[in-house]
Amino acid sequence: MSEKIINWLERILIIDVFVVLLGFLWFAIAILGRSLGISLGWEIWYKLWYPVFNPAIGILFLGVFLTWLIKKIGQGFQSE
Repeated sequence: MSEKIINWLERILIIDVFVVLLGFLWFAIAILGRSLGISLGWEIWYKLWYPVFNPAIGILFLGVFLTWLIKKIGQGFQSE
């Protein structure tokens, strides 16, 4: 049962990592464009920060912690 949960959690985390990386890449390009006076989507990125990218980072950290915790609990039951 815990293997199924871990597999699904890891799949979700892989997707989430790509969302976070895409958000960071977009952020870097938008900041560069803003400093050069070119509109490369800073306003859109900033509007999406709280509803999309901020929770994605939180989910990523929570998911990593939960995966570690589930694996440690599983190891504890196996050693007994």
